[in-house]
Amino acid sequence: MSKIEELIQQYCPDGVEFVKLGELCLSIKTGKLNANEKDEDGIYPFFTCDAEPYKINTFAFDCEAILVTGNGSQVGHINYYKGKFNAYQRTYVLSSFNKSVRIFFALHYFRAYLKEYILVNSKKGSVPYITLPMLQNFLIPLPPLPVQEEIVRILDTFTELQAELQKELEAELQARQQQYQFYRDKLFAFDDRTDIKYKKLSEVASIKTGRRFVRTDIKESGVPCFHYGDIYTYYGLTATKTKGYLDAELASKLRFAQPNDVVVVCAGENDMDLGIGVAWLGDEPAVVHDACCILHHEQNPRYISHFLRTHKYHLQMKRYAKNGKISSLSSKSLGEAIIPIPSLEEQERIATTLDRFDSLVNDLSKGLPAEIEARKQQYEYYRDKLLTFKKKEA
Repeated sequence: MSKIEELIQQYCPDGVEFVKLGELCLSIKTGKLNANEKDEDGIYPFFTCDAEPYKINTFAFDCEAILVTGNGSQVGHINYYKGKFNAYQRTYVLSSFNKSVRIFFALHYFRAYLKEYILVNSKKGSVPYITLPMLQNFLIPLPPLPVQEEIVRILDTFTELQAELQKELEAELQARQQQYQFYRDKLFAFDDRTDIKYKKLSEVASIKTGRRFVRTDIKESGVPCFHYGDIYTYYGLTATKTKGYLDAELASKLRFAQPNDVVVVCAGENDMDLGIGVAWLGDEPAVVHDACCILHHEQNPRYISHFLRTHKYHLQMKRYAKNGKISSLSSKSLGEAIIPIPSLEEQERIATTLDRFDSLVNDLSKGLPAEIEARKQQYEYYRDKLLTFKKKEA
């Protein structure tokens, strides 16, 4: 028998009472401020309808409290704070819990079940919101304090272990990414190699700009197409299929990348995003957006795609980037990039080596969210078991 089972058997073998939150929490207030009164230079937390607090220079509360987001997409989000802070007028501040409940027990129970309760019972309007009576009527199991304290200890320990594991996994991913970047740059350095030719991209490839289409033109089937935004968010170094497609009639008026061409993005949020490419390894031509360039060449397309991720290449492109609301790169500037050209056999060897590194990092990148989600589900399973009580008969 576990310690928690022993405590339950000792203190509440017949079950526990379920008590309304309004009877346990002696103070439930809301803030007074509008959400836009935040101040980036403020010194106090300002809890609004967003999940994380902002900053502000005034405080209205100085206490230990649980804060419940009262409306918007984050309705029912739970925060905890102790000290001086301020709150939005639709944020509920719960403080002064009576002595029969530990605030951290209430916090764990709220995080487990309060949001679901709120979403089921929330008032429907332009945005979901909750009311004071809803909070006051929320039922909380009230086991004896020794049971509450042991549950808090277990869940806090589990949470700390989960956070440590996530930190370790993220550190491992970062280390792999740095190792990959180091070897990629090293493979393209070709120190003291006399057999390597250095040429402008415009000397080894014809460079053309794609033609304009918009997101609403994209379909689920038809002619393959590359939209510039997807190169950052969807594609890796190579692609055999595109994310989207266009109608044949529209596509016939646009510009295509041929199989083995490299599609280079030439617009982005900052100048270090510019110039990455995707080697198109599909078996048919693909339409290319006008914020991209098409490199048509006789080199190894995977070699070029890897080169377009190197630090030295991006430093070259940074000199030519035009910065405004978005940064952009012209086809002429792209053509000025100097690229080392070894033999095709050497290009294949380098590309294959870097493909393996890329696969390793991507596997870890994909595995990290899955591992974190598995740990989260494991935590929620044990949390729900710990927080489920038999109701004491009257």
